[in-house]
Amino acid sequence: MASAPVTGVIIAGGLSRRMGGGDKTLLDLGGGTMLGCIIERLRPQVGALIINANGDASRFAAFGLPVVPDEITDYAGPLAGMLAGMRWSLAHAPAARHIATVSSDAPFLPADLIASLSSAIENRSDAIALARSPDGLQPVIGLWPVALADDLQAGLAAGTRKILAWAERHATVQIPFPQVDIGGHTVDPFFNANTPEDFALVRELLGRATP
Repeated sequence: MASAPVTGVIIAGGLSRRMGGGDKTLLDLGGGTMLGCIIERLRPQVGALIINANGDASRFAAFGLPVVPDEITDYAGPLAGMLAGMRWSLAHAPAARHIATVSSDAPFLPADLIASLSSAIENRSDAIALARSPDGLQPVIGLWPVALADDLQAGLAAGTRKILAWAERHATVQIPFPQVDIGGHTVDPFFNANTPEDFALVRELLGRATP
């Protein structure tokens, strides 16, 4: 399992209401974007890498990654993005038995994210691995067997929208991750930039961390 390829899926379909709408992951950080930071951290850890997003895909063209929309027309949250990622991986990266999902507003992802998640379920190919940090469980950050795609689609069709409501129907393992040091500041590795204040903090910390 640890050596098997994993398809990375960046879930960028959120509505960003607390940021006033729009794509917060594309906002300028002073020479880069939050999405660019996430791609830089995640790309070396996975085989294929895609962006799950709806609307005009051309806004992500600069990143050179496939942009995969939800199969469900009504906004159904991250579970719909996970299903889209599973379907894409089954079609385009058939050797991958899992997808790894991350949110598009978590720019401090650990360098050992995929290795740690994979190792935790190395002998449990049907299990879901979820990241836990000092701030609590991170349902969007996880490793998901693509074999569960049909089950997930059925759950969505039945009205399931919360990640844990579906995940807890299956074997799940929680993997702890410690805080990380970014520019001399200790921060949760899955810190989410949800507000303008959060975004200002991300800009400041990344600025400190840049030589």
